[in-house]
Amino acid sequence: MAIKATRQSFGEAIVKIAEKNLQVVVMDADLGKSTMTGEFAKKFPDRYFELGIAEHNLIGTAAGLALGGKIPFAASFACFLAGRFETIRMSVASINANVKLVGTHAGIGIGEDGNSQMGLEDVSLMRSLPNMAVIQPADDLETRQAIEWAANNRGPVYFRLTRQKVPDVHKENYKFQFGKGDVLLEANTEKEKKIAILATGGVVYNALQAASELAKAGTGVIMVNIHTIKPLDEELVRSLAQKFGKIVTVEDHNIIGGLGSAVCEAAAETESASKVLRIGIKGYGESGKPEELYEKYGLSIQGISKSIKDFLSK
Repeated sequence: MAIKATRQSFGEAIVKIAEKNLQVVVMDADLGKSTMTGEFAKKFPDRYFELGIAEHNLIGTAAGLALGGKIPFAASFACFLAGRFETIRMSVASINANVKLVGTHAGIGIGEDGNSQMGLEDVSLMRSLPNMAVIQPADDLETRQAIEWAANNRGPVYFRLTRQKVPDVHKENYKFQFGKGDVLLEANTEKEKKIAILATGGVVYNALQAASELAKAGTGVIMVNIHTIKPLDEELVRSLAQKFGKIVTVEDHNIIGGLGSAVCEAAAETESASKVLRIGIKGYGESGKPEELYEKYGLSIQGISKSIKDFLSK
């Protein structure tokens, strides 16, 4: 099993993609060592643009390159890209520019980097933009395939990647399908006591382990990896809302505007009376070791499992 940060997977994948696709360029804002674009810079120096600490300029230049026929991947911390929302809104989304925004260091999982560096509202902002796709892969393989998909498909995309290493949840035969939920576990779903769990990004592995524990205890459970938050697989969500009385969402993001909100919006359009528990961040993060923060904020395997069990008992 590989354990790798999805930012590293991006850095490795974009080099391989650029070897075949000569239109791919990479841009950074003085964070190449952190966003893992350094190898691309070494191999393709004439296709790498270092814009310095000037994210507005990064985004505007990326839009200009896209309009000129290039396929720019513009990377920075998720919190810094979200902080330039108005520029993204006007220079990328409103003109449907073929820009791929790569936000790394997302969520409280960045740990000791501290709360000022934590992107916790970025999904909420990017979801609000027409034309903008939002993708948050769960592991190395999924990240590589999602990046390749973006390079070969036109339109603005926002990627949300981890600083911390995450274990694999997919086997080698996995195929990324944009906009489709990825079922990782389904067990005992014929039983009356059952629940649907939908997770995204760096917490998918923890949610999957919690789901496995529930299944072993006899609870009916389906566990879905939602790599594409926008466009959400609304057909799947509505189907789950009709079949399962209770749905749980898990994300390393503020529960307002993220995956939990997207699922609630889709579920509310069904005739079911399903209940939704949103597990995520309520407020701001803190500085600390990633595992300590996940434990405190209920995103560890034990924390997720306890929240779900409490939800089932009500």
